[in-house]
Amino acid sequence: MTLYTTLDSPLGELLLVGEESATAPGGTALASLSVPGQKGGATVQDGWTYAPAAFAGIAHQLRAYFDGELTRFALAYAPTRGTDFQRRVWQALEAIPYGTTTTYGKIAADIGAARGAVRAIGTAIGANPLLVVRPCHRVIAANGALSGYAGGPERKQQLLGIEGAWPEVS
Repeated sequence: MTLYTTLDSPLGELLLVGEESATAPGGTALASLSVPGQKGGATVQDGWTYAPAAFAGIAHQLRAYFDGELTRFALAYAPTRGTDFQRRVWQALEAIPYGTTTTYGKIAADIGAARGAVRAIGTAIGANPLLVVRPCHRVIAANGALSGYAGGPERKQQLLGIEGAWPEVS
């Protein structure tokens, strides 16, 4: 069963989508986290169940993150959809430490992709269904500029500011 709720945040109203899971803390595995106006973001579908209580633990962690009190999420994710390449890129995103940034080229190197795969890396990052918790906002251009973020560059800057990572590049 697909569950959802919304959560007010400094980025606007977040849409959290999950699936019931007997093994997930709180019984819900997170499938999607999106922001208003997000390119490719989730929208509530017929048949989904509004279940704020099912997301209580996830909401608690998100609030702590936005308050600067949490640096690493401990969440259960629903089975990841996406190509093998996308999943490799998303796994590399999860390895970027809180408060740091990296580049698209570094992600390509980390997953063993050719340097010329930077555009494909950006496309895979743009398809990340778990904004904020899978930290695609920590990836910036090689010249240090903010570039590409499905939630918009101002939100990317907000998130990096929360983490104390803007404008530093590591």
